[in-house]
Amino acid sequence: MISNLAAGVRAFTSNAFLVTGERTVLVDTGANFDVVDGLRATVDGLDAVVLTHTHEDHVGNVSGVRTAFDVEVWGFDSGHRVVDHAIGDGDRVVLGDHSYLALHTPGHKDDHLCLYADSEEVLFAGDLIFQDGGFGRTDLPEGDRETLIESIDRVHDLVSPSLSELHPGHGPSITTDASSHVELAERAARF
Repeated sequence: MISNLAAGVRAFTSNAFLVTGERTVLVDTGANFDVVDGLRATVDGLDAVVLTHTHEDHVGNVSGVRTAFDVEVWGFDSGHRVVDHAIGDGDRVVLGDHSYLALHTPGHKDDHLCLYADSEEVLFAGDLIFQDGGFGRTDLPEGDRETLIESIDRVHDLVSPSLSELHPGHGPSITTDASSHVELAERAARF
């Protein structure tokens, strides 16, 4: 099961997706709200934190989560202060009950990852792809529009037309015709 612990929060934060099942994982911790209380109200423990990237709005709550649950943090850049273990491009990561393919998708930030469960047709898109053709900004340090387009193309080529769920770093999750939002982002990023 996937739930967004940041839903309804009125603060500068990312989504913080709790994925429960065989392995209970928090995908991004968000920032500027008490995610620890939300976690404690929902689960007894946490097996890992997995980061889509290390912008502050996605990692601001890492310290609190790490302390409360004695949990390690996984992300692309193991040299970053909040990342304990690296996830490489093409690695497999278990979130809940499913195996996700880690895709290095820079353009918004150099250490950006998307996570795709091909068996379930679920994509955690971080700040690469948003609802209705939105895509990650490239005006921040490490942002690059051409690289972002290449990353969106890579995701588009990989995901199935029957993508059932798209969970972006900001905004609502998409559970109807999710692949069309990937296609819209691919077109919009080129203009």
